[in-house]
Amino acid sequence: MATKEECRSALEKLSDNMARADHGIRGATGFDRSLSCHITDLDTTFTGRIGDGRIEVLDTHDGPPREKAQIRLAMAGEDLVAMVDGELNFAKAWGSGRVRLEAGFRDLLRLRSLL
Repeated sequence: MATKEECRSALEKLSDNMARADHGIRGATGFDRSLSCHITDLDTTFTGRIGDGRIEVLDTHDGPPREKAQIRLAMAGEDLVAMVDGELNFAKAWGSGRVRLEAGFRDLLRLRSLL
């Protein structure tokens, strides 16, 4: 099981990866949206924003998301770490239900290059 610190580090690494991505992928993240990432096994939620090709974590709290973010993720901590480290394929994890992603249709289209 991943710790809260490992999950926060994974989100920071994901943000760094997005910032270094080529123009096509970075263009998909070049929008401003609220984000929540609920780590189910820790019952912890990271909230923040995606903007300028980066993820900014603004808050962490126990329990599920308190407000409905525009982009909502839910997964186990070890799955988050494995995805960011390239050990778990997002599409397969999403298809099998290990990872949940909820967002508006337009946001899903923009995020598809990241997935």
